[in-house]
Parts: sequence; structure tokens; C-alpha cells
Amino acid sequence: MRYNHDDRIVMTLDAGGTNFVFCAMRAEVEIIEPIRIAAAANTLDEVLNNIVSGFEQVKSHLNENPVAISFAFPGPADYKNGIIGDLQNLPTFRGGVALGPMLEETFGIPVFINNDGDLFAYGEAIAGLLPDINKELEEFGNPRRFKNLFGITLGTGFGGGLVVGNQLVSGDNGSGGSIWITRNKINPECFAEEGVAIRAVRRVYAEQAGIPFEEAPEPKVICEIANGKSTGNSEAAKEAWRQLGEVAGESLANAVSLVDSLVVIGGGLSGAYNLFMPSLISEMNSPLKTLNGVPLCRMEVTALNLEDMEQRSVFLKGETKVIKVPGFHRTIIYDPLKRTGVAISRLGTSKAIAVGAYTFALHELDKID
Repeated sequence: MRYNHDDRIVMTLDAGGTNFVFCAMRAEVEIIEPIRIAAAANTLDEVLNNIVSGFEQVKSHLNENPVAISFAFPGPADYKNGIIGDLQNLPTFRGGVALGPMLEETFGIPVFINNDGDLFAYGEAIAGLLPDINKELEEFGNPRRFKNLFGITLGTGFGGGLVVGNQLVSGDNGSGGSIWITRNKINPECFAEEGVAIRAVRRVYAEQAGIPFEEAPEPKVICEIANGKSTGNSEAAKEAWRQLGEVAGESLANAVSLVDSLVVIGGGLSGAYNLFMPSLISEMNSPLKTLNGVPLCRMEVTALNLEDMEQRSVFLKGETKVIKVPGFHRTIIYDPLKRTGVAISRLGTSKAIAVGAYTFALHELDKID
């Protein structure tokens, strides 16, 4: 369900480790200039007061009362009940903080908190990649339609979220889509995020270039070096992105094997997709072996890079053919190519999260009504 013509207002928050960015949305559009408040504080009370102050400032700019507050916040958390656990980037959160209930008491409206990876996937499923791809398939004359989407965000961490049949799947413990904790293929004793994050790109570049980690440039510069737009160790830069793609591809192969969905990629590192997408797709399609050494397809579906025109054409065309119904004159269209597509965010990460937060709140309110 789309709420792009809905008049209700929802106050939102983009909670990062550096800044809290507050805003308000109506009809899937931000209606005020975002308000920024530093996230860092010495005590929990200071952080909570800053959050309340941010929403109070947003409300003061509105001509109508908001119907809810909805936003993404770092985990671990009991998102359903609005309780935030022990946070790494916000160390004042310890022992369980009832942030949602506190805001409900303060503002007198429902409060919904989710993981950013969940809301990113939800926004792309509602108004981004999923409807775009289905529209293209329809225009191409292909009867296939896709209903499931796995979203990942590449940045400070390795976030994930899953939407099945237009429903956000948060899981029994609010941990659905937690791809970051899957096994790291290159360093099997580590979790995947150690190979799929800003620190991973810098670490591999430093190792390959033979320099200390502290001297490694930021990923944006490493991307420019790999693309020949900045000076540096080109081979080290390319290897850093290749390894990110390999680790992410292994994790996504496991995820897609379970949920059978399209994949959308967002986050600050997604702009380097031309550097990591080839190894990501290659890893998803790489074969495993039986104990007898016989190759076996890594997944039951073929992964295709939707940012590559040739692979995109294969995805849209499929292997569509007309077959006869045995014993009758009737014919039907059949597309035997099992496939998934991997693409970059259509909305942009921040907008996708905002659309997801807005839609989640109104959908929950409509269920209550």
C-alpha cells in the first residue's frame, strides 16, 4: 500500500552515530527543513533530552498535529516494544532504555522504532526497486513479477532487511535480516561485517599497499584510486573492493537461498558498485561441490547484475516461451529461468528509510483503526 497521497503527518528521525536528523513527512515527502542535533553526549539524560528537543522543534514547525513518530535507531533493540539495548556507537545506552514508551508519554502519540536496514528494504519495496522492476517486466511483456526484497546497507556497518509479500519481516526477536553476523568467507572465524564495511575497505587497502591502517585513505578516495581518478596504489584499491564484493556475495547467496528475493544495495559505499558488483555476483553464482567433487550450483537461482545492461536484458527477457497444455488446445506462457537481480537503491538510502518509516507508521495505525 502506498501513502503518497495521504495527508497525515509523521515525525521522523535519522539516528546516526554523529548526528540526529529530525524531520516530518506527509504523502512520502519531507515537509520541513531537517533539524540536526549532535548525537554525542556525556550522559543518557542528555541524549534523551536532545531527542525530545529535536521532535519538539519539528512539531513547532508544523501547522497540524502529527499522528505518530517513526524512525530507525541502532540496535541491538527490542524494536516492537521500543526498548534500546547496549549500543556501541552511543555508549550511554546501557541496560535497556525504553525510548519508545518515553516518547509516547511525552508527545501522546504512537511511536514506532525499527532497524535502519529494515526500513531501507521496506522503502525500496514500496516505492523503489521492487515496483520499478515489476513495471519494467510488464513493459517488456514478461509475465514474471517479484514480491520479495532483501535490502543491504554498506557503510559503517553491514545492515540488512527483508520484505516478503509487501510485509516487513522483523522476526520473533526483532533480528530479521541481520546479515552482518553471517560468517565471513575470507576470514571464517570472523563475522561478515568485518569484511563489508568502511573499516574493511581501508584495512585491505592498507594490507595490500603495505602501509599502516591509520594511513589508509577513506573509501571515497580508495574508490577514486581504483577508478584512476586519484593517485595511489591502484591494485590495492581494486583488491579492497573485490574482497568486499566476495564477502558480501557469500552472505547474500545464503540469504537469497532462504528467502528467494531480489536484492537492493544502499549505504555510503554503494556508489562504488562498479568495483565490487562483479565479484559479488560472481560469488553468488560460484559453484559448491559434492563430497565426490562434482560441482553444484551455489543457489537454485542465477544472480544477475541489474546495473549491467546486458545482464539486465537477460533478467527482463528471461527464457519466456509458449507451451501447450497436454491433451488440450490451450497454451500458456512459461519462463523457466529462475533468477534474482541485484541493484543499487532507486530512492537513495536516506529517502528509502524515510519512506519505510512513514509507511510503517501509517500501516500500523490503520491496522489499529
